Amino acid sequence: MTASSFLVQWLLRLSLCSTLLLAAFFASAQGAPVSGAKSGLGNAPSLDFPVGQGPGVHGANSLFPNLQARDDVVPWSVLTDVKTHKQKNRILPIFTLNQLALNQKTQRIQGYMMPLDPGEKQKHFLLSSVPLTCPFCAPGGPESMVEVKTSTPVKYSMEPLVVEGRFLVLNDDAMGLYYRMLDANSVK
Repeated sequence: MTASSFLVQWLLRLSLCSTLLLAAFFASAQGAPVSGAKSGLGNAPSLDFPVGQGPGVHGANSLFPNLQARDDVVPWSVLTDVKTHKQKNRILPIFTLNQLALNQKTQRIQGYMMPLDPGEKQKHFLLSSVPLTCPFCAPGGPESMVEVKTSTPVKYSMEPLVVEGRFLVLNDDAMGLYYRMLDANSVK
């Protein structure tokens, strides 16, 4: 296993653990979820998805800027609209026709960079719908992340960025990822 694939797997597990901790935190004193409760993240929507899944929630108190609406990128709402099913000991995605239509085509995605290698410039990173370093944000599941491999290094930034490349929809990825972008470049 390469260091990069180990880090991807570790980050996905970290995301799942964070989601589990948030679910436990927002439960009632008796341990049962509070009926009709808000997410506890300011004016963010309630967490109406299974633990470890969903789009992620950008908290109202976040110091990171929200993603601006853009017509030239695939919206995260399209990517995060994934159902899942269990097969043996794995959870596999069931993609919509809209998601499958993106496969093997050049797409643009906007999000927050999560480096997978050390250094200021990155050629391999995750792009997430919410900043994974935000203490006021609830991370999403694998449907809220895209693994990105660029042809030229991209300078790390905590600001949102847009990348363009060949988009892949992954039915059964060994790392549990749902999306990957290859030959990507940073776009202004």
